[in-house]
Amino acid sequence: MTHLLVRAARGERTERPPVWLMRQAGRHIPEYRDIRADYTFREAIETPEVATRITLLPWDLYEPDGLVMFSDILTVLEPLGFDYHIESGVGPVVENPVEGPEDAERPRGDVATDLDFVGALLDNLVDRVGDETAIIGFAGGPFTLASYAVAGGTSRNHGPVRRLRARHPEAFRTLLAAFADVVREYLEYQAAHGADVVQLFDTYAGVLSPADYREFVLPLHREILSDLSVPSIVFVRNMNGRLDSLETTGADVVGLDWTVDMAEARAQLGDRPVQGNLDPQYLFGSPEFVREKTRDIIDAAGPRGHILNLGHGVNRDTPVESVKAFVETAKSISR
Repeated sequence: MTHLLVRAARGERTERPPVWLMRQAGRHIPEYRDIRADYTFREAIETPEVATRITLLPWDLYEPDGLVMFSDILTVLEPLGFDYHIESGVGPVVENPVEGPEDAERPRGDVATDLDFVGALLDNLVDRVGDETAIIGFAGGPFTLASYAVAGGTSRNHGPVRRLRARHPEAFRTLLAAFADVVREYLEYQAAHGADVVQLFDTYAGVLSPADYREFVLPLHREILSDLSVPSIVFVRNMNGRLDSLETTGADVVGLDWTVDMAEARAQLGDRPVQGNLDPQYLFGSPEFVREKTRDIIDAAGPRGHILNLGHGVNRDTPVESVKAFVETAKSISR
């Protein structure tokens, strides 16, 4: 069976747009909060049975055309010898961050061994719903991962990693290359365990200057994404006006954040499939408002090569009714 989402990712005309949401199995679902009360975040993502239950929550509620595995972009830190945890009210904390250029050379673990819980999760999902919906894997991109690794967590405007680039450009290059090597292997590992589509979240790379993105990051995106065994999606926030760079990453689909005009993107990218791009804050409007704005995006994207999604992840307080309106609007389309 070729799922609707896979067909759209290949640029085919579809009878309606496939739909899923980034961060769809998260904190906006009450049952998620109930499950998480018994587990730390890392316990939840590293226990396949628990991660499977959480991944399936949006299937029970919305039946989207893609189920994105419940995991985190920071799992890829583990094969490179970083320790991290999620601190309530703070976010990710890297316990042994990059403190100088000497830390850019990283030990290299084995992805299949260090991240075997992800393979087990994907195996579970294929067994449970693999015939009914597409399974989506993902990984963080090299710049985004490096931002966390250098800052030791979240950082304002990603200053620490940008300072590393200014002071020690070769160490910056070495660190990003280490992440790219592991990420490529990790995405292929996900495909081998049944992921139908994979997405690269280099969300923060848009803070780089265009020249720095082209020099340091774009070649690594090409290395990661070119010739993967399953269709791929690239997502970088704040790239409005620079979509031509994303088009050359080797990804099959260009993810668009909400700052991009869908019609203009389609005109610029031509036949390249796209994903997106409803403003996540629109889901706080009435269901009627959500349906109206969702239809606008569907109309602007056209009947070929469009995966309906938000322009970023679902916010934690988003009403379930609004997400239902979003998904149901896509399913109501008949072409």
